[in-house]
Amino acid sequence: MTDVRGTEVRVPTDDGTADAYLARHADGTPRPAVLCFTDAFGLRRTVRKAADRLAAAGYTVLVPNLFHRRGPAPVVDVPAFVDAGARAEVFRHLAPALEELTPERATGDAGAYLAWLAGRPETAEGPAALVGYCLGAGLALRAAGAFPDRVAAVAGFHGGRLATDAPDSPHLTAGRITAEVYLGHADQDPSLPPEQIERLEQALTDAGVRHRSDVYTGARHGFTQSDTESYDEKADERHWTELLGLLDRTFRPAP
Repeated sequence: MTDVRGTEVRVPTDDGTADAYLARHADGTPRPAVLCFTDAFGLRRTVRKAADRLAAAGYTVLVPNLFHRRGPAPVVDVPAFVDAGARAEVFRHLAPALEELTPERATGDAGAYLAWLAGRPETAEGPAALVGYCLGAGLALRAAGAFPDRVAAVAGFHGGRLATDAPDSPHLTAGRITAEVYLGHADQDPSLPPEQIERLEQALTDAGVRHRSDVYTGARHGFTQSDTESYDEKADERHWTELLGLLDRTFRPAP
């Protein structure tokens, strides 16, 4: 791997300081910014390794602790490998933190993360890219709608509840998104049934958003997370191909 440096950092927000992981190239040359929203299991070894891989591909990557209001990561104990039984127990303990992360708070945090990244010497001038997983996919869509002038690309993978009947459903931000969007859905995902995928697709199309949505056949919710039983190596590698392709189109346009 290209020489990458990862450090634990602290990012000021309106609700205190968020701990986060920053991965960047060791030579310090400014590179395009990527803000990564994790799944509900949060900032951990698997996520840091993924951030390092993105940094090695030529980006400065920030991965914040989404639940910083509850303290530094990990806010709950997450086993080294999450199977079905462990998942239920982790979510039982995570419930208060998930409830506390309202759309308004999450959007305010996103603005703070983007501002902090833009001020770093390792970050190139210009808008950032957002990538989100599971819970983070919805957060990425919301942030893209809230800060259209600061976001050039959005990628979301195995997102859940992206197009519900709720008045604050993520798909309702489509009309404010100016970034290119790529979404990789799991077809074995009860949190995003086909009718929600169709509703989200329609919202993006009606808003004129440059986008592509793919359904990964046979993949389960969480297919990119190698420390869970939902991991799917083939789907994960496809996710990397699509994500890096999107970033390359955004930050290295053809002459």
